[in-house]
Amino acid sequence: MKKILLLATACLLQTFSPYTAMAQTGQAPQLDLVPLPVKVENHTGVFTLTANTPLVSAPSLTGITELFATMLRAPSGFQLLHATHNSKGIHFDLSPTYNKTLGEEGYILDITPTRIDISANRPAGLFYAMQSLLQLLPKEVEGHELAAHQRWTIPCVKITDYPRFGWRGLMLDVSRHYFPKEAVKKYIDQLARYKMNVFHWHLTDDQGWRIEIKSLPELTTIGAWRAPRMGAWWTREPRAKGEQVTYGGYYTQEEVKEIVQYAKTRFVTILPEIDVPGHSLAALAAYPQLSCTGGPFDVNVGNVFYAREDNALCPGNEQSFELMDKIITEIAGLFPGPYIHIGGDECYKGFWKKCEKCRKRMTDEKLQSAEELQSYFIRRMEKIIISKGKKMIGWDEILEGGLAPEATVMSWRGMQGGLNAAKMKHPVIMTPDSHCYLDLYQGDPAGEPLTYSMLTLTSCYQFEPVPNEITDPSLILGGQGNLWTESVPNYRHAEYMTWPRAFALCEVFWSPKSARNWDSFISRMETQLARFDVAHVNYARSVYDAAIKPVKKDSSQPMRIVLTRELDKLDIYYTFDGTFPDNFSPKYTDTLNIPKGADTFRMITYRNNKPIGKMITTSIKEIEKRIEKK
Repeated sequence: MKKILLLATACLLQTFSPYTAMAQTGQAPQLDLVPLPVKVENHTGVFTLTANTPLVSAPSLTGITELFATMLRAPSGFQLLHATHNSKGIHFDLSPTYNKTLGEEGYILDITPTRIDISANRPAGLFYAMQSLLQLLPKEVEGHELAAHQRWTIPCVKITDYPRFGWRGLMLDVSRHYFPKEAVKKYIDQLARYKMNVFHWHLTDDQGWRIEIKSLPELTTIGAWRAPRMGAWWTREPRAKGEQVTYGGYYTQEEVKEIVQYAKTRFVTILPEIDVPGHSLAALAAYPQLSCTGGPFDVNVGNVFYAREDNALCPGNEQSFELMDKIITEIAGLFPGPYIHIGGDECYKGFWKKCEKCRKRMTDEKLQSAEELQSYFIRRMEKIIISKGKKMIGWDEILEGGLAPEATVMSWRGMQGGLNAAKMKHPVIMTPDSHCYLDLYQGDPAGEPLTYSMLTLTSCYQFEPVPNEITDPSLILGGQGNLWTESVPNYRHAEYMTWPRAFALCEVFWSPKSARNWDSFISRMETQLARFDVAHVNYARSVYDAAIKPVKKDSSQPMRIVLTRELDKLDIYYTFDGTFPDNFSPKYTDTLNIPKGADTFRMITYRNNKPIGKMITTSIKEIEKRIEKK
């Protein structure tokens, strides 16, 4: 069945996929590339990379060749040298005439036994070809130490490839938990390896201000630090009076410049986000006079505060806009990308309604509602941003009360915000929480670290950024995955929450829609996970686990248990008697009745008679609570 589906995909593309091509010829191994290229033609033989392989390009492209050489140096031990002329080796060339099919980021990668030719319209295309070439090398190329005696062979193929969308991003929230400079670079490295080109950097929120603003030093001396806490978010005790604020950190402007340059060499644009007017407690801790209530304020530690404490800038206070002008001036100077993100989401307006300054602003500006007052704030922000030579992006709440004239909308509360913005001819980035929020559970909650809601790998792979209702698809710039970090306290866990779901999203954003095939993706994903093992990158194996779904027709009926799985070829074994299940335990085939007196349920998945998923244990009472939450 799998071969039939793959053949159908190939016919749709009117080309060869790496899978059908290999199956037809039997001359080379399957190409497990992520994201799936547009077109792959298989050839005979392999190219062998050696210490004497030259990297050939014009002098203007030495940055690309040196980056490639650097990536190979540790695992291979090769000191590959740049050359401007050679009949063999790996050739990096910009096309003398513009290839409209390839566009700005596409490439052609042609591998023969004696030579590799990489061509593109722009250097970005050469970089993405390089990522495919690295994936074609043995997995040991991902290592940080010398892989002795490894033969560095590459199958001979010709790949023609280009992205479906121009915006392919991942967002990392560094406000809830600060991640050091090197961790941020590593995240950029990882997303770039899979042909994503936007790093959305969520720099400010109620729990921390993470970027130095030299004209407003208190934003970091005060706003970057909070009282240390562990435990579930929104259950924490507020900061006690006089308690030391020792948890946090921020990026100096020199560090920001370093990270921006690092991203630039990997053809990643950084989108900075300064979240206003809500989500501003960290800023108000430093400048309480810019609130409606006057403070004092503490940087939030993860305790409940929404609608109890003022966390929004006062739009009736002209000093709020003076502050933002200073901030945006410095942000615009640090980030060369065309956009600045101003948030605009989840702004509680209750304190505005009681504020004399806000009421006066509404009267003066003839505003009829708090939503229109927020729109006024956002429009002022857009004018500031445009005055710095940038364009504004906001979450879909910026639609409320009237959309700013030139704004781009990030649609996160489903797709409707994006649809509404597109109807008004505004550009849209689709990032609905139903498909793109990487902070959500990716497997059964009983087997995962604490968070909320659910986003499986399947849901990520099923995401379609262009709804049928869109009349002008060009307004959909693309999409991105978002990692909010309330429940992500360290970088290893950030990796766990990102991968492999970001594999699915990068394929959605890059590969042809018609080429999408779940079985093919899983096969290629597993190869990438093996490469992550070599690279010591953390990831989740939740796709191999089963999930528990309680069912109860009505209150008079006993609860029963349904087990679900994302992968077809998994067997689920379970117990109710407190013992650990294995493949000699009962095998799940249909809805389970709960034995009288049972208080614990355990399950585990096997593939080919070998355990592959986690042992998941939960109480019957916890399963019952899931019905209560519905």
